[in-house]
Amino acid sequence: MTALGQIAQGLRTFASDVAQGFFEITHNGFALVGLAVVFSVITLTARPDLRQAGEVKLIGWLQARQIASLGMEVESDAIDRATATNPKSLPKQQAAVAFWLSRKYRVAPEPLGALVAEAYDIGARTKLDPTLILAIMAVESGFNPFAQSAVGAQGLMQVMTGVHSDKYESFGGKLAAFDPVTNLRVGVKVLQECIARAGSLEGGLKFYVGAANLEDDGGYAGKVLAEHQRLLQVAGGKAIPAFNPPVQAIPVVAPPMPAPAVEKVAALASS
Repeated sequence: MTALGQIAQGLRTFASDVAQGFFEITHNGFALVGLAVVFSVITLTARPDLRQAGEVKLIGWLQARQIASLGMEVESDAIDRATATNPKSLPKQQAAVAFWLSRKYRVAPEPLGALVAEAYDIGARTKLDPTLILAIMAVESGFNPFAQSAVGAQGLMQVMTGVHSDKYESFGGKLAAFDPVTNLRVGVKVLQECIARAGSLEGGLKFYVGAANLEDDGGYAGKVLAEHQRLLQVAGGKAIPAFNPPVQAIPVVAPPMPAPAVEKVAALASS
């Protein structure tokens, strides 16, 4: 065998040895990885506290990566807290009311869709006309869920939170007054009590606005009942303008000045 042949034979042997060694190393490495995985599974199964801690760390790491990537914290379940419903998914009557109120009060139709649906639902349970409930919300807050009056009435239905704090206990406390649906439900409960005490709807509205001991409610009941009638017509399919026509300004014309007064003005202007 020539020297060149011996060199070639040596290279082949070296390559074969390297390949065999690499196979054994990787084979043993995969075996070690497999054993580590099996050991980890057994450990986590036997120690659920370790599994839970690991899950918390993993979720925290993923959230940190998401915040770093998007530049803000993200909650995939945030939509569950939103008071919103597509009005197009509501029955025709409710959808008409929601869109009309949206135009009139310049509020997004989706939150109004949820409130209209809730008003119709609670109205059916309490035997109150849902459009009356919506009319009270319209007059009281203009559908601002964070509204507050000078005397402490809060939320959509302008409930006196301090007076009716007991009614919020089952909802988690007084801060629930700023949850639109909760405020609506508590407001309806207060309205029921007011009507029962007064014995009539008009009297109940007077109690509701806090004018029970006054001769005049400042036109409150009239405003609510007028809006109630408009909403009834909208719910019935009648086309009602969402905006009141603008009041035409009457030009004020000054009466003609008498001759002596004109001469006096002219003299003052020339002096």
